[in-house]
Amino acid sequence: MSGFWEMMLTLITMLGAVAIVSAAVSKKSQTPQVIQATGSAIGNDFGVALSPVTGNQYHIDLSYPGQDFSGSFGAS
Repeated sequence: MSGFWEMMLTLITMLGAVAIVSAAVSKKSQTPQVIQATGSAIGNDFGVALSPVTGNQYHIDLSYPGQDFSGSFGAS
C-alpha cells in the first residue's frame, strides 16, 4: 500500500473514532436511540437478505420496541 493511501486510511479511521467517542460522551448525543437504530437496521438487513432464501416476504419494521402510540417507551 502506498504511503498516501495508508495516510488516508489512517485519517479516516481517526475521524471515525473521534466521531464515535464524541457521540458516546456528549450529553445531547442520544446514545441509546443511536444504538437502537443501529440494531433495527441490522435486523432489517438480515430479514431482507434472508427473505429470498426462506421464501417469506419481509416487512421492514421501523418502530422502536415497547413504543406505544403516545410516543413513550416502556410499560405504563
